[in-house]
Amino acid sequence: MKSIKFFAIDIDGTLTLNGNGALNLDALAKLRYLVKLGYKVIYVTGRSSLEAYALSVFGGTTHIAIGENGGVITTSPVEHKLLANKENCLMGFNILTKRIKGVNQKPVFPRLTEIVLERTFDIDEGNRIFIENDLDLTLVDSNYAFHINEYKINKGFGLAFLLRKLNIDSDEAVAIGDSETDIPMFKQSRFSVTFESSAQNVRNSATHLVGGTNGEGLINAIDLIIRGKAF
Repeated sequence: MKSIKFFAIDIDGTLTLNGNGALNLDALAKLRYLVKLGYKVIYVTGRSSLEAYALSVFGGTTHIAIGENGGVITTSPVEHKLLANKENCLMGFNILTKRIKGVNQKPVFPRLTEIVLERTFDIDEGNRIFIENDLDLTLVDSNYAFHINEYKINKGFGLAFLLRKLNIDSDEAVAIGDSETDIPMFKQSRFSVTFESSAQNVRNSATHLVGGTNGEGLINAIDLIIRGKAF
């Protein structure tokens, strides 16, 4: 692990239990152990950066969070770097509601750069509508919700921005996640780990695969890294 400085960690489906937001405390303990060893452990999530930042404070990991699928970087309770414009996403939402039935916002913590929707419609149809209307937007599925983001925004975009700010090379980063939205951050990290239960395209995009779900996979991923077998 001598070349590794940074761990980018997804939250939902990676650190949580059964999709209800509860944390796997054994997995959290593993992350705190990495911090104790001197590594930066950063949450990269589709949730709000405020949720992730609060988790970093109370959970004892590095006090930085990338939220909204890479659209916001939070470094303190009052410091938020916005990498996108929410007004563009709101325009896309208004168009979708006129063209597709069942498009509803999901009740979530306030967002600064994106619109979060219930998973109640055909996401491919939504993206076709964006293309037809020449909107520089995309719909992505985090398995937690559908997200309207500016096309450039993804977890990899936010991660690359933060790594530059911290003067950390992508070769010094590990990314761990379970869903399609994690693929862009896999591409920004030398090493990436996902789970046997992940979708095929996610498994194909990671450099390493481990068993386990509901946080157990994260434990297995960290154990793999600590033992040096991934490198």
